[in-house]
Amino acid sequence: MNDEAAGTPPAGAEPHLHPRAAFQALRTALPVERIRAQPPARTGGPEPAQRPFVAEGSASFQVVKSQLHQRFLAALEQQDLLLASEDRIAQFVETFVTQALEDAPVPLNEDERRRLVDDLREEALGVGPLAPLMTDPAITDILVNGPQVVYIERFGKLERTQIQFLDTNHLVRIIQRIVTRVGRRIDESVPMVDARLPDGSRVHATLPPVTLDGPTLAIRRFGRRRLRREDLLQLGMLSPEIAQFLEMAVRGRRNLLISGGTGSGKSTLLGALAEAIPPTERILTIEDAAELILDQPHVVRMETRPPNIEGRGQITARDLVIGALRMRPDRIIVGEVRGGEALDMLQAMNTGHEGGMSTIHANSPRDALARLETMVLMAGLELPSRAIRQQIAAAIHLLIHVRRYEDGVRRIESVAELTGLEGDVPQLQEIFRFEPRRYGGRRIEGSFVPTGIVPRLADALRDRQFAAPREIFERPSELERPTER
Repeated sequence: MNDEAAGTPPAGAEPHLHPRAAFQALRTALPVERIRAQPPARTGGPEPAQRPFVAEGSASFQVVKSQLHQRFLAALEQQDLLLASEDRIAQFVETFVTQALEDAPVPLNEDERRRLVDDLREEALGVGPLAPLMTDPAITDILVNGPQVVYIERFGKLERTQIQFLDTNHLVRIIQRIVTRVGRRIDESVPMVDARLPDGSRVHATLPPVTLDGPTLAIRRFGRRRLRREDLLQLGMLSPEIAQFLEMAVRGRRNLLISGGTGSGKSTLLGALAEAIPPTERILTIEDAAELILDQPHVVRMETRPPNIEGRGQITARDLVIGALRMRPDRIIVGEVRGGEALDMLQAMNTGHEGGMSTIHANSPRDALARLETMVLMAGLELPSRAIRQQIAAAIHLLIHVRRYEDGVRRIESVAELTGLEGDVPQLQEIFRFEPRRYGGRRIEGSFVPTGIVPRLADALRDRQFAAPREIFERPSELERPTER
């Protein structure tokens, strides 16, 4: 047996305890009779009896797991391993579990032992109790409102789960580990942070005093693969006619703005429409948290950065838009326009950088234009309202509004063309809309219909050899109107 296996660290190694020694020290520091099982969910009746680390005659996997949990976290903190490498933590977990079960024999089978190792590894490296939710592809949002309250959104509906953290400190440890491993920081001096998990999921976390009732965590998840246009057609987000028209608009280098509320599917639709960009073009994407995954071979992904603890080092979306203009882009895609970068984006669209795409939070197409005007003013230039509206009307060709309906399905509610100004008001003419008729069971019945207006940009697309068939703009009679697929 070498010195390392015997618990003696090699020369130059960090002065950490061997897992066996750490476990023995924890048994002394945390008396057995003080370690309790996590109480089962209450179903009424008397309080359950508290049990020691190994209840006599019990082989309960959950009992062993819950009672080892506190000791394991204490061992990680004692040896300063919370931020160690993943390989080192994984090795520590294996040794810790083996030693724990040897010192306090419990009749666990090999499958249970392996589950115990996997759960503790996830506790040290991943998102702790949230791990089962992260593996469910149907879950799009995980919302933690405190250690005992965890909600999810699945199929467009919110539901409460049985997932719980041990206490507030446990939730704070998970939050700190998530943000630290992606190079961010959260504590009393910086109580709010945005981050991105390795799988692309967006994370927003807060600590008191930002949230008065305790720490919170919100995770916006994205599928293992991005949804393509065919997927959105099957899900009923748009019709084949709308898909065909928008594909021609993208290939014809028209500027598109997608509006909608939170969780309405703006980014998903943006990624699907970007499929139509030719593979020969150089694409630059600008996002607060990089989400877009494009198929084209020539893509440069850019991401904003918040300031550090000293208030330095911030990189804003406006900085990136200005920088992108110097990088010979064929297309600039702004994941979401939020502030002063709106001015630079509009100027780029109006000075030869065609085919731009972006999203904006808004409740309606008209609200989207008003918000865009407000964001231009955030650039700090005192521009007259008419000049801003002229820039908007000249830059944006199509405004696509998406909405999550009451049945949880995300659909394109409207596709409209900007046709210029009438007086000081930007003019929108609707080309397609979704017309709901009635609920059919749990799903809204309705159809995507053209309004009968042929858009002005149809001629420009035809000149570029990207003409959409005129018949897709013809409004059908009531007898011919198709139902939603």
